[in-house]
Amino acid sequence: MARFMFVYHAPMTPDDATPPTAEETQEVMGRWMAWADQVGERMIDFGTPLAGGVQVTPDGERPSTQDVAGYTILEADDMDAAVALARTHPHLQMPGGCTIEVHEAQPLPGM
Repeated sequence: MARFMFVYHAPMTPDDATPPTAEETQEVMGRWMAWADQVGERMIDFGTPLAGGVQVTPDGERPSTQDVAGYTILEADDMDAAVALARTHPHLQMPGGCTIEVHEAQPLPGM
């Protein structure tokens, strides 16, 4: 099986946005955990939310302007199977046009 990284994209939350209630958070996390149960032992790293990125270039650093919200690493037979898992992910049901990028991890030569 190959490994795939899901990169979650979501619009940046405005500073003045009302935070979700504990019940709303629990409901969303319940959907994520149900999806993780569906993936089962193919889950390598559930991942975590990401925030406050810094883009590093040869010329220095600056705040990231990307909308990367988190990641997951899992195993699947091929890209089609990984995309099929992404299509059932609850992240796609979140408001604001959330998306998932699916990347296949490539083996390092000589490793």
